[in-house]
Amino acid sequence: MKPLVVKLGGSTAGSNEMQQWIDLLADASLPLVLVPGGGAFADHIRAMQKPLGYSDEAAHDMAILAMDQFGLVVAERSERFRPSMTIRDMEQAWNAGLVPVWLPSTMTRGAPDILRSWRVTSDSLAAWLAGRIGAESLLLIKQATIDPAEMELDTLVARHLVDDYLPRALDDETKLYLAGPESLGSARDVLAASDVPGRLVVREALEEVLGS
Repeated sequence: MKPLVVKLGGSTAGSNEMQQWIDLLADASLPLVLVPGGGAFADHIRAMQKPLGYSDEAAHDMAILAMDQFGLVVAERSERFRPSMTIRDMEQAWNAGLVPVWLPSTMTRGAPDILRSWRVTSDSLAAWLAGRIGAESLLLIKQATIDPAEMELDTLVARHLVDDYLPRALDDETKLYLAGPESLGSARDVLAASDVPGRLVVREALEEVLGS
């Protein structure tokens, strides 16, 4: 079974839902890799950019380091979690029955297919990783109510629930799911059935606009 890529949004940091999701994912039997958001660590980088005058490119690199920082926070929350910097690290974790928590700065440093811009958030980086490991599905966990009537990707981009570079970063064969706090009640049973919590995102409308 191909691993599921799960991005735990930095917006969940410090909330009850953060630990609930961590407990559920730590107990999952299907192979998965956990991608941390940047959270408050990335917010601080954004807030200090104007006072310190650094470029968007430098801010992008620092924001990825912020993901590393939140990843280290998450990795301490379960004995099954293992900080992982490379695909080899992930494979070793899966083989040992553990859950890798991706620290992205090593794999993404200097990658020519990653735009160094605030447009690229941990959403797009999770999609990039999904493509690198051939994942069939990507789950984005958000601290926001997900309206089942608004599951088109272009609507999610317009509402700023996902970044606007995600449609380009996401592989055509990767299914995209979105989950919020309302998905927690059924998530354990869904994961136990080796399925993906949350709601499937419809991509066709935006792909037509982009000419994909």
